[in-house]
Amino acid sequence: MKGFNTYLMFDGNARQAMTFYKDCLGAELHLMPYSEAPVPCPSAEPTDRIMHAMLKKGDAILMASDTMAGTPFHQGDNFSINISCESLPEIENLFTAFSEKGKVITPLQDMFWGARFGVLTDQFGVNWMFNFEHPKQA
Repeated sequence: MKGFNTYLMFDGNARQAMTFYKDCLGAELHLMPYSEAPVPCPSAEPTDRIMHAMLKKGDAILMASDTMAGTPFHQGDNFSINISCESLPEIENLFTAFSEKGKVITPLQDMFWGARFGVLTDQFGVNWMFNFEHPKQA
């Protein structure tokens, strides 16, 4: 496993929150609005909502996004723990282990950003995201 970090969800104010955190921490911020995604997102309206934000300072990373317009938002459970995996077998094994008696939200699948990715809520109600970046083709 490469590591894990917190992934926050917001209801339309991810840009504002992450910019605030950037200023507080003196960190570097990268934002991708849904409107700039290379592949159209299902049920995503063209808005300035943020599809993915990454705040980085040294080795510390905080990620976030806005929910898609119309998606239910619940303050208090609006975070996940993201696990960055080192291999396909590792992501498959971890996803299977964490999903025991839990609920799979997004099954493991290859995504447009070049990764295998899946989301689940474990049997204790904790939200997890699993990501494996496929090796870049030369």
